[in-house]
Amino acid sequence: MDTTTQPEVSRVAVAQTNLFADELPSMDEITKLSHLVNCTEANQLKFAEQLRANMAETSPKASLAAGIGLFILGRFAEAVEKLKKAQDRKEKFIYLAFALRQSGKFDAAIESLQKSLAHQADPLYISLEKAATYRHAKNFEAAQKELAGCANFEKVSAEYHYQLGRLQDMQGLYEKAADNYEIALELAPTHPRALFHLAFRCDLSGDEEAAIDYYKQVVCGSMVYVSALLNLAVLYEDMDQYDRASQCVDAVLQSHPNHQRAILFKKDIESSKTMLYDEEKEKKKSRKNQILETPISDFELSVRSRNCLKKMNIDTLGDLLNISEAELLSYKNFGETSLREVKIILESKSLHLGMTVEEKPVQPQELSDRIASEEQGAMNKSVDDLQLSVRSRKCLQKLNIRTLADLTRKTEAELLGIKNFGVTSLNEIKRNLASVGLALRSLE
Repeated sequence: MDTTTQPEVSRVAVAQTNLFADELPSMDEITKLSHLVNCTEANQLKFAEQLRANMAETSPKASLAAGIGLFILGRFAEAVEKLKKAQDRKEKFIYLAFALRQSGKFDAAIESLQKSLAHQADPLYISLEKAATYRHAKNFEAAQKELAGCANFEKVSAEYHYQLGRLQDMQGLYEKAADNYEIALELAPTHPRALFHLAFRCDLSGDEEAAIDYYKQVVCGSMVYVSALLNLAVLYEDMDQYDRASQCVDAVLQSHPNHQRAILFKKDIESSKTMLYDEEKEKKKSRKNQILETPISDFELSVRSRNCLKKMNIDTLGDLLNISEAELLSYKNFGETSLREVKIILESKSLHLGMTVEEKPVQPQELSDRIASEEQGAMNKSVDDLQLSVRSRKCLQKLNIRTLADLTRKTEAELLGIKNFGVTSLNEIKRNLASVGLALRSLE
């Protein structure tokens, strides 16, 4: 990110909209206020003080403004209780639905959205928020049905295409999701959430150049989009562009000086800058390691085989040694013909599939622990279930780690040995593993 494209967080101010004035601001004004408040820690503190000064009033009208203010600050349970006491109008039922959704009370959120229609709420807006609520509840069928009722807004409403894209993303229909994000941006070129999720989709699919372009468009807006800045920093760090990565993290810390992930990320980037290149160690690499690092792209393969291996994150000969014939054949569109091509390549180097796995004996206690965990159904889960950041997910992809079982075989030292994998990512993985009762392998 060029310094000229860094967001100017210093110009953000909260005073543009007064939520607690005699006349409640419009929905658009409240949305803009919410973005402004959460742009910086300073704005959050100022708004929290303003809210505190207005909390004493208990009239239905005052309860409405206070309830919306509590929602803006992320105090969802308090927001629900306050909004229930507010006067009946569309803003009450919409923000009550938002707070209920964030609290995981999806049925109640849908009911509240429905009630808003009796108070002149926009039907399209409510249908799209219902679809979003069903999506959060993982009721994809209901979300699809709700969006089908809005189909006449195809190529008309950017928000319709954005919500359709989000649903398709969660259903694994990644190409269709990207297409809908692009349509949303054709209709509303600065739609920040469509830009972010299109960038994220490109990022995960390996199109880093497009991801960087879309992330840069997000962060060039007037608002500080923390997730976009940190994801962009990850991409720049992977490309060894540490100064640009630092600029992204600095932009986050300028507006959120106590952001723990950004603070740790900053330390990781500084550590990456000072890593020494051990020339002598590189010279001593064995011939075998050089062979294992040979890119798959150096060999003649059919387009189908090449595409399948790319989607499986198999980039080198060494990657092929970590996977069995059965695992390859279980992948969609990877058949016997592709398997023969791969085996011929490996045989030419005196190698075979699954070779690395065979060379790593499993200790009895480790095996016992693994079996016990697998019986609980946890070990067979995909690492995607941990909801890791892009940075952590990419590092695991480099190690060909697909399941929690794969991950728990690794030690902290092994993970920290990956380029650009720092303490931030390690702590994130340990924390997420602990939440499902698992841990990294210990050498003690």
